[in-house]
Amino acid sequence: MVWFTLAWLAIWTVQLTPIQLLLPLQLDTQSGHWIDGVVWSGLVLSAGGLAGIAAAPVAGRLSDRTRSRYGRRRPWAIGGSVLAALGLVLTGSAEGPLLVGAAWVVTSVGVSVASSALTALIADQLDDQRGAASAAASSAQAVGVATIVLLGLSAGASYAVLACFILVIGTVTALLLPDPPLPHAAVLEFHARRDLIRPRVSSLVDPSFTRLLLSRFIVNVGNSFGTSLLLFFLLYGIMIPAADAENRLLILIVIYTVFVVAASILVGMVTDRRGSRRFWTVIAALVQACSGIIILISPNFTMTAVAAGVMGAGYGAYMAVSLALATDLLLDPDDHARDLSLVNSSANLGQLIGPLLGAGLVALVGGFWLLFAAAAVVSVLGAGLTLTVHPSRAVLRAPQPD
Repeated sequence: MVWFTLAWLAIWTVQLTPIQLLLPLQLDTQSGHWIDGVVWSGLVLSAGGLAGIAAAPVAGRLSDRTRSRYGRRRPWAIGGSVLAALGLVLTGSAEGPLLVGAAWVVTSVGVSVASSALTALIADQLDDQRGAASAAASSAQAVGVATIVLLGLSAGASYAVLACFILVIGTVTALLLPDPPLPHAAVLEFHARRDLIRPRVSSLVDPSFTRLLLSRFIVNVGNSFGTSLLLFFLLYGIMIPAADAENRLLILIVIYTVFVVAASILVGMVTDRRGSRRFWTVIAALVQACSGIIILISPNFTMTAVAAGVMGAGYGAYMAVSLALATDLLLDPDDHARDLSLVNSSANLGQLIGPLLGAGLVALVGGFWLLFAAAAVVSVLGAGLTLTVHPSRAVLRAPQPD
């Protein structure tokens, strides 16, 4: 669990630090045409998101079919980490939105490949601790961002640190995490026995699984509305001077981080013991919705800090429990990486399409009120869709070798 948490700390740090801080700083024109910076930021993040979405299920499928003596997941986790490190170096040295966007696509693909392999380990190896493992994967996301901001490095140096971080941590944890070779004879016997009963099944044809994917996408769009353009909101929404905006952003990130970690661990462990994962997923999405309403009522820095805590609590709990709920819905143990890569991709797509949609909302009204109203509305929609997920059923499992 320690190595797994550390691996996800690296994954989330190299993905979210550029999204929330470095890319907006690179793309902000600082010339009075601040909406141009918002729009370019949305376009670049969305391009990377689409590339990652396309890469994740392909990498997951290949990981499921890998028959290496080094394991099914390990080669893909290492390869994705190396590719992400290369992309970060290119992003840090790129100039202009087109080159920055192309480099960020490389980073996003690498992150997607590594995360698809790591997520599959939850379903591969755990039964009654899936909530805790999902909490570890989810709570790590905010810690790394706060750490990079605290270091106070320049944009180029920050990208270099991130590249070294994912290269070293991603490779080392992949080597140390258990990834036993697939028990070929046992799985073949399982498939033969299953085919006598019914045809090959797939989670993708299960309406509950597909509805959960859609709800994760929607809730992450809501979260992205409230976080990805936060620096622009501080600068141009509540008019904090540029010299002070980054320090204020750090305060908000720390608050958000504390609540993400606390809520994800607490609720993840509670659902391991008591169940009711669907209930807690719905409640968490509704809590996130409240953060947008808070900023709408009183758009100042103090209330934004309160909203950051509320959003962190809701989002941390949602991501932990919804991932554990997704593992409960899996049908075929030979498709874990592919199916869970889609679960990750649905969240990543929301996080990376959100800035583009959010930039459009900001440009439409020339301000931020519509952005936070939309954050609340789509979070409520995600909660409603989760109510239609029905996880209780028998799950096929491969027999264990003697």
